[in-house]
Amino acid sequence: MLTSRYYLLLIIVSIFPALAGAQESTKNIGLIGKNYELKPMDILRVTVYMEPDLEQEIRLSQDGTANLSLIGNTNLGGMSIKQANNHITDLYNRDYLVNPQISLELMSYTEQRVYVHGQVNTPGPVVIPPEENMTLSQVISAAGSMTRLASDKIQLTRTDADGKKTVTIHYFDDILEDPASNDIIIKNGDSIFVSERWI
Repeated sequence: MLTSRYYLLLIIVSIFPALAGAQESTKNIGLIGKNYELKPMDILRVTVYMEPDLEQEIRLSQDGTANLSLIGNTNLGGMSIKQANNHITDLYNRDYLVNPQISLELMSYTEQRVYVHGQVNTPGPVVIPPEENMTLSQVISAAGSMTRLASDKIQLTRTDADGKKTVTIHYFDDILEDPASNDIIIKNGDSIFVSERWI
C-alpha cells in the first residue's frame, strides 16, 4: 500500500505543481482576477479623478477595515476589488463628492500559507494561490509528497481567530479511497504533520 501511495503522489505532484516557499506578494498581482477577496493587510491604492488630495494607499487592518480620507474607517474585507470600488464610490457620492470617479488598485496582497512538517520531501511553508482552495492531499503534494518512511497518519492543527488550537487526525489511505468525502480544504495558518511509519 505504501509503494502504491508513493507513486500516486508522484502523479498528483505533476498535476499540482509545488508551491512551497514564500513569494513576494507584489510580484504576482497581475495573476489575481476579479474573484479575489480582500484580506487583512492587503494594500490598496485609491485614486479619485480630479481630486489629487484624496489619493492614498491604504492597508486593510486585521478586522478588514480601511481608513479612507474624509470617510474614515469602512469595512472592505471579503469584498472583491469591484465590490470595494463600488462601495467606496457610494460612500463618497453620498456625502462628499458629486458623481465621483473612483479607481481602486490592489498594490500588494497577503499570502495565505500552511506549514507542512514530518515525513514529506520538502517540509516548510506552502503558499495557497490567490482565489483558490487547496485540499490536504494537494498541500502534501506541494510539499514534495510523502517520503518512503511516511505512514498514512496526518495530524492537522488549526488555530481559530481566538487563538484556540484544534487537532484532528486524518488518514491518507482514506483520502485516496474516497477523496470526495475525506479530502478536506486547508485554511491559512494550518499546520500539517505527516507521521513516520513503524517498521
